[in-house]
Parts: sequence; structure tokens; C-alpha cells
Amino acid sequence: MTDPLHRELLGLALEAARRAGELLRDGRPADLAVAATKSSPIDVVTEMDIAAEKLITGYLAEHRPHDGFLGEEGASSEGTSGIRWVIDPLDGTVNYLYGLPTWAVSIAAEQHGERVAGVVAAPMRGETYHAVLGGGAFEGERPLRCRPPAPLSQSLVGTGFAYVEAVRAHQAEVARRLIPRFRDIRRGGSAAIDLCDVAAGRLDAYYERGLNPWDLAAGDLIAREAGALTGGRPGAAPSRELTVAASPELFGPLQGLLEEYGAWHD
Repeated sequence: MTDPLHRELLGLALEAARRAGELLRDGRPADLAVAATKSSPIDVVTEMDIAAEKLITGYLAEHRPHDGFLGEEGASSEGTSGIRWVIDPLDGTVNYLYGLPTWAVSIAAEQHGERVAGVVAAPMRGETYHAVLGGGAFEGERPLRCRPPAPLSQSLVGTGFAYVEAVRAHQAEVARRLIPRFRDIRRGGSAAIDLCDVAAGRLDAYYERGLNPWDLAAGDLIAREAGALTGGRPGAAPSRELTVAASPELFGPLQGLLEEYGAWHD
């Protein structure tokens, strides 16, 4: 039996993500341009990222005015309720800027620091992934489960690359060493969707260095509720240093290779 509060939070996240997804899908201007940059000149923010975050935070604050926020585009408040919303209004901004379909709205709710509800809406796929702590993971009404066991050599693994040149160079070297060990590697451009693809069995595993809390908060919960293991370096939680998600049998071998190849540093 899941906590009624967690179900309430999930319902609010689902509606906020639906509204933001419709805004991003239907309101994208033909002349969409870069509004700002983040870690480098190629790490971009568009006017639609900003508009979507305002929509999400406004909706959630209307229904739960005492909650805190942590958003990619600057939303930050402590709140007094013990609940904090971790929001990526547009995960996969470069894909969105170029008109590629792999982008998502990611919203997670934390209670006293523990993730308890998560939603990743992928409007161009027509899919919405969601989970509450202890309640399983779903795409719409369909239960999600990570892939059954497969040897490393037959595994399809997702990853991503940073927008800082020095970091990207080492990430490319790690990927070069890993590719012969797997069936293949995919780079989709949205960490939230990659984590949900692990949950849905579309990827055997996923790893990436450099994720922020808003990139992984909802997707990490969804992957875990679908039976995947998630973590960072051995013994650590997912973090900016390293995030790994995989079926239970694959998690240890993949994490070991990432540690051996130094995937967590330049």
C-alpha cells in the first residue's frame, strides 16, 4: 500500500508535466533561438525551457504553496512542508532546439530528501513514465520492468556526453574502450528518457558522468521501481560524479568497468 501523500504528489506531477509537455510541443516557435548558455557555448537554454519551468512551478505552488523547489532554470526555495520538487522542464534541450523528438519534462517529489514520486513525460513519443516509492513503475497504465539477464557482450547501453570539451574528450575515450565489450552504445540526448528506457527494457543499462539532480531525480526512481539497480561509483548513490542504472545482473560488471576506466573523472 503506497502512501496517500505520495499518490497526491504523483497526481500533481502528472498534471504539471502534461501541461508543460503540451506547451513545449504545441508552442515551439518556428524561429526558436538560444536564450542563454550554461556550462559552455554549446550547452544551451531556450525561451521554452524558461516558460515551461514557470508553468510547472506556478501550478505546483498553487496547489502546495509550502513546498520547496529545485529547478534547472533557477527555481530554488526551501519550503516548510518537507516536500521539495526537483524539476527539469526540458531535458534534451539541444534535441528540442534542432527539432529532434527525444526530449522530456522531468518532475520528481522528495520528502525529507527521499524521492517518493517521479514523472517523465515524453510528448513526441506519446509516453508518460511514472512511479511512486514502493508502488512500481508504469508508462501510462502499463507496468514497466527492466530487461531480463543478458551477458555484457549482448547488452545495449545508453550514455551521454558533457558540453565541456575536456570532459567530453575523456568520456569519448571511456566509450571507445567500452564499445567492444557491449552489443552497442546509444546516445539519445536525454538522461531522463535514457533512465526510463532502462525501466522499460529498451536499454540494458545506462551510465553518464555530469548529471545534475534535476536530470536524474525522476528517472532514477522510475528505473529502480522497474527493478533496475542504480548507483554511482561503488558504494555511492547516483551523482554528478557518475550515474549508473542497469538490470541487477549487469549492474556490478558495468560499474566495475566504469571504475576501472575512470569514467568518473577527466
